[in-house]
Amino acid sequence: MAAPNLTRDDAATRAELLEVDSYDIDLDLTDPATGGPGESTFRSITTVRFRCAQPGASSWIDIVAAGVRAAVLNGTQLDVSDYDEEKGLALPDLAADNELVVDADCRYMNTGEGLHRFVDPVDGGVYLYSQFETADAKRMFACFDQPDLKATIAAAVTAPSSWEVIANGAAAEASEAGGVTRHVFTPTPRISTYLVALVAGPYAKWTDTYTDEHGSIPLGIYCRSSLAEYMDAERLFTETRQGFGFYHRNFGVPYPFDKYDQLFVPEFNAGAMENVGAVTFLEDYVFRSRVTRYLYERRAETVLHEMAHMWFGDLVTMRWWDDLWLNESFATWASVVSQAEATEYRNAWTTFANVEKSWAYRQDQLPSTHPVAADIPDLQAVEVNFDGITYAKGASVLKQLVSYVGQEEFLSGLRLYFSRHAYGNATFDDLLGALTEASGRDLSGWSAQWLRTTGLNSLAPSFSVGENGKYTAFEVVQGGARPGAGELRTHRLAVGIYGDGQEANGRGSGQLVRRHRVELDVSGERTEVPELIGVEAGALVLVNDDDLTYCTMRLDERSLVTLIDRVGDIAEPLPRTLCWSAAWEMTREAELRARDFVTLVTGGIAAESEVGVVQRLLLQAQTALASYAEPSWAVAEGWPTFVARLLELAHAEPSDEVELRSAASPGSDHQLAIVNALAGSVLTPEALDALAGWRSESAPLEGLTVDTDLRWRLLHALVAHGAAGEAEIDEEYARDNTATGRRMAERARALIPTPEAKAEAWRRAVEDDTLPNAINSAIIMGFSHPAQQALLADYVGTYFAVVDEVWARRSSEQAQPMVQGLFPSWAVEPATVEAADVWLAGDHPPALRRLVTEGRAGVVRALAAREFDRG
Repeated sequence: MAAPNLTRDDAATRAELLEVDSYDIDLDLTDPATGGPGESTFRSITTVRFRCAQPGASSWIDIVAAGVRAAVLNGTQLDVSDYDEEKGLALPDLAADNELVVDADCRYMNTGEGLHRFVDPVDGGVYLYSQFETADAKRMFACFDQPDLKATIAAAVTAPSSWEVIANGAAAEASEAGGVTRHVFTPTPRISTYLVALVAGPYAKWTDTYTDEHGSIPLGIYCRSSLAEYMDAERLFTETRQGFGFYHRNFGVPYPFDKYDQLFVPEFNAGAMENVGAVTFLEDYVFRSRVTRYLYERRAETVLHEMAHMWFGDLVTMRWWDDLWLNESFATWASVVSQAEATEYRNAWTTFANVEKSWAYRQDQLPSTHPVAADIPDLQAVEVNFDGITYAKGASVLKQLVSYVGQEEFLSGLRLYFSRHAYGNATFDDLLGALTEASGRDLSGWSAQWLRTTGLNSLAPSFSVGENGKYTAFEVVQGGARPGAGELRTHRLAVGIYGDGQEANGRGSGQLVRRHRVELDVSGERTEVPELIGVEAGALVLVNDDDLTYCTMRLDERSLVTLIDRVGDIAEPLPRTLCWSAAWEMTREAELRARDFVTLVTGGIAAESEVGVVQRLLLQAQTALASYAEPSWAVAEGWPTFVARLLELAHAEPSDEVELRSAASPGSDHQLAIVNALAGSVLTPEALDALAGWRSESAPLEGLTVDTDLRWRLLHALVAHGAAGEAEIDEEYARDNTATGRRMAERARALIPTPEAKAEAWRRAVEDDTLPNAINSAIIMGFSHPAQQALLADYVGTYFAVVDEVWARRSSEQAQPMVQGLFPSWAVEPATVEAADVWLAGDHPPALRRLVTEGRAGVVRALAAREFDRG
């Protein structure tokens, strides 16, 4: 069920009244009868010591449990006979100093909230882990579950002796008797309840130590025992050490906690969670099959993102969820900086431009867009705000701020902020004050422009060229922010002029290289760039070179021709990515036909060196074909041409045509990326035969290793087109009877292109609330496929008939995958928009209304793009 929805006002009232000193948490995870793992509930005894500013006042403590056995406040038994988890426990007649003991039976969860319980189908091992953001600590222990009521945490846990038990603090002592061990952990410094962690089970373990002039940090890595053979612990330890080295050099405050464990856990809903000293990760980051370098890069970004939170979020924590953006934006920015400067991933800013910026642009163009500094009145509002504005636009804005004030000045401000607010709570105004002090610049105007407004400014070049081929005038023209009030902002940016490069012998290199760069502040509608007067005009002009600011970058006519004809000739990956991004945004805005974007991708992708960019471009081309192209053209020409080109590239050998930058050669990451893209496409009979041959190895593709996960992806493609079915799914699941194998099989069954299979998938995804979130999400992922749009037409009305009920009875983590994943985006028809409008005319919870509004906006955008494509 959904947890209580705490409001900002109620949280502020409680925080004014109370100050929490400590929690002593005593958990028993065993079955009292057998000493083995408990199954449905666990015993939770919490002792809370706290102060009250107004003796005699009343308050409440949060607890979501199957039942409360007893509660004792200052030696007096409280009446818990009418306990209601929606209300928590009332605390009457508080003293100045208080001690509360709550004895409860809390539930194990299978939704990735509270204390999640998972049974490994491989060996029967029981695995537990906690996940409390935003406010689910109350599902494991009685607490004042809001970020500004920090306290020390002392944990003791009774568990089967065969288990590893990990908490926020270091292990202090363990006593064993009769196959059961009681673990006691060192108390933490003052932390917020959502950062408390418990992980327990027969996890495999690796250890190391990071040491520098500040001392030593014990490091641990954990995963399920059945995944241990796939764990690349040394690579992860290397990246962890690199991260600590970078943050210690730049943050001015050494790592502030006892130890640092990284735990890869099953059925996790997100990528990772920054629990103090015990970071949990999606276990899909333990790669059991071959993946491209891009996924290693993204995993490293996640590792460094969570580590940055140890300072920004854990050491210094937001007062309320209004400043969630600051936590996530900072960690995103810091992770990319540290990747680029301290790890092997020197092109991390290219990936940022390719992935995060694209996410931000998409989110910021929705009708639900909001300022980076959002208004968060309650918990339901924050739970739908883990979005592209909070993470990606915020990080982009911080990157702009760093360019504006200077990186060293920015880091100096961070050091002030960390030292002043360590182990406490702070707001953005506190950070802005520290940055103003460190930089000597008044940042109030910058803050108002960038954090309190919505939308993107367009930036375009305007110039004239003399007969000698040199600029006689050059301006940057800024358009008002949209969607929004049309504000103009101050941008720190670089203008890059690109032309043909020269080799040492004076001959042309065939590549486009930057020949001139000017960095400047742009404000107002038009800003002159006098430094470019007299400079030879370029074939390509980028007014956001180096991706310093956040904007829609427009191209002049000659630059657009250069992009279309020569994008593969651009020598460096970042400007090339900016050009790809400009083309994609034009496609989304119905300014470039979807079919022309697909042609651009199929023609230029062979020369793209960055495999992450390749993967993103192929995904964008698939979106263009499925949603933005005129459907009859897409079926008759678009998909067949796209698929034929991918088959050609999958078989490619290095050639003079693509030189050495194309890596779509046998056994390469590029080849794997292309095969993965084929598996997600609308396939021709010839392509289906090829994929079937690769999977069975009756007609293998040179260099391609068809391992477990690739076998599933190829099977998904065959099933979606009716070229395989239940028998093949059962056979593959028998080969891979694992947790991942189950998810893959569930997705495959949902992909079967029959009305009966779709009805069963819908029933389970929408009606069966007992399914773990991971299984529910797998079914939802298989429900729709671009080759099956006609099969799903009847589900438009069904969706709007049931979505309110699902939202009402499920928690946010359970409901959101259904609301977003089953929105009928496959039905790009005016009738879908009309159905959404009828639903939106009713009364619905604001968070649900927002998600449905976003789905509607996607269909409206697709309709506009299709109309443009027809032209």
